[in-house]
Amino acid sequence: MKKFLIALSFVLAFCSSALAQNYKTHKVKVGETIEDIAKKYMVTPFDIFALNPDAKTSLQPNAVLIIPESKFLENPVEVEEVQLVGYTSHKVKRKETLYGIAQLYNISVDELKKHNTRLYSENLRKGDKLQIPKYSKVKTTSKLANTIKKYKVLPKEGKWRIAYKFGISVPELEALNPKMSGDLQAGQEINVPNIASNEEKTVEENYSYYTVLKSEGYMTLNRKLGVTQDQLEQLNPELKEGGLKLGMILKVPLDATTNIDLEDVNKTTLAKEITNFNKKRLAVMIPFRLKSIDFDSLSGVKKSVKNDRLLAISLDFHSGVLMALDSAKQLGISTKLDVYDTEASASKLSSIISDNDFSEYDAVIGPFRAKDFDRAANMLKRDNVPMISPLTIPENLYDNVFQTIPSDDLLLKKIVNFVKQDSTPKNIVIISDESHRAISNTLRSELGNAKLIFSRKNKDGKEGFFILGDDVQPFLKEGRNYVFLETNNEGFISNVSSMLKSLNGISIEGTKERPIEVEREIMLLTTKKEDAFEGENISNFDLSNLKFHYPSYNLDYDSERSNSFVKRYKSVYGGLPSRYATRGFDLTMDVLLRLSSADNLYKGADSSIETQYVENKFRYSKKLFGGYYNEAVFIVKYDDLKIVEVKQ
Repeated sequence: MKKFLIALSFVLAFCSSALAQNYKTHKVKVGETIEDIAKKYMVTPFDIFALNPDAKTSLQPNAVLIIPESKFLENPVEVEEVQLVGYTSHKVKRKETLYGIAQLYNISVDELKKHNTRLYSENLRKGDKLQIPKYSKVKTTSKLANTIKKYKVLPKEGKWRIAYKFGISVPELEALNPKMSGDLQAGQEINVPNIASNEEKTVEENYSYYTVLKSEGYMTLNRKLGVTQDQLEQLNPELKEGGLKLGMILKVPLDATTNIDLEDVNKTTLAKEITNFNKKRLAVMIPFRLKSIDFDSLSGVKKSVKNDRLLAISLDFHSGVLMALDSAKQLGISTKLDVYDTEASASKLSSIISDNDFSEYDAVIGPFRAKDFDRAANMLKRDNVPMISPLTIPENLYDNVFQTIPSDDLLLKKIVNFVKQDSTPKNIVIISDESHRAISNTLRSELGNAKLIFSRKNKDGKEGFFILGDDVQPFLKEGRNYVFLETNNEGFISNVSSMLKSLNGISIEGTKERPIEVEREIMLLTTKKEDAFEGENISNFDLSNLKFHYPSYNLDYDSERSNSFVKRYKSVYGGLPSRYATRGFDLTMDVLLRLSSADNLYKGADSSIETQYVENKFRYSKKLFGGYYNEAVFIVKYDDLKIVEVKQ
């Protein structure tokens, strides 16, 4: 009883002290986060954790938190800040050490490395020229008290670097700066936790860094990065106390590679989730080259469309865009579309961007060509305008870029996972030409004991693009055989597919004296379907017989099933849509629906959202040091002379 009274008196004393300091209490609501609560009371998550340590690991609905007084002051106060004002150059002398140089200039070794980043991976050498930071104390006025301070963004610093530097997550940094835009500018002032200079973390160039995504745990990160929980905790000691959090920046080994997560995601029907009915502003950059067309001559126009493949693609894509705008309008989405003819000219593209204000656009689709797209994305990244690459893989994945065509690496990973997921006994053979040796070696390393066969040489010692039955038959076994064919040579494809067809199913082999009945199931696959697979000399009967499988970013619509887009397109344009028209429709529809279900395209590109339209599907993931890439891939196969999706 005595202990109980002592404890009770302690609680009462604490409560009276809290009241004296104007502390508040807050009952946690369902779905509320620490960041939400901190923002509401104008404090930091650190302030709340200091008084409520259990909230770090468990935040339950109806729990009562003690909220400290906000550190935002009514009147500005004068504070003294240390600011970087320049650098002094120091030439390293014989026998000098980092510690000695740091002592000489009254700075820390960490500061010396921070401003000479090569020192993280290289030893100090005589003759090296180092940048020695110079500081001065400056008096400024501030409306912030001790737990938050102002910070000037350094050149090339993004949100994740600053968040890591001050030991917080990106969402926490955003909560401290409600008006902060997507891209930070050098010299911009933002709010950060007021920690001591020696507590600030340094981004080390000999490590990689990873941003924790929604619902990611240690098992997911181990599968994705190949790093165990113990390894992560050694590199990031704060994990032992607070665990993983959304938006947290983790230091990981430099050789940790992000393995693409190809787990299926339930498809989202964004048409049922429209909440943003503001008029959308889209720009489309298309290389029509209209100046080269003689519109006074109907035959001249027809000739241009027939002979100019780029013009034909442009017109088809544009027709699909217009169909998407009409479909979106029926859902209540209003759009203002501006179409720019880039004329397939770099100078014309530059003048278009210079002469027009693109900062108000919700998204820009195009240009088509990779080099033109890279130029436009680079020029518009200063305005944080989302740039969608419709038909090519961008050369640079800037923060504002959306890569809609899945990469070759992702296609390979998808088909490899398809084979690995087959639990039945199987045999794997890889047939390749020399130009695809690297891909074939990757396949072999991924799939274990696969047999690798290269095409034979001709009599001149050059690659002949053929193999003989004796080259492959000994390595085919009874039961299921997966045979990868990696080439873009039409003759080689015809040679291999014809040969494999003759060995597929039940065949009589052995000698006349001792014939043997062999039953094989041969399935032909490739990591990337080259145009040669559709050549005139390729037998679709052979490919169907071999159940030819491959990964693809699009899937031809089923002409035997009713399709409202195809019907409407045919009624408007008098013919069936090409794959470029369908691509224009699917891509534009996806952009408009993502914009209409979120505040902007960046927020609408959550990796948990997968959409599918007529022939294309989209699921975006964000690269740590860049933009967004589409990781939604079909596995398709030839079946009874039709191309169909393989349901996994």
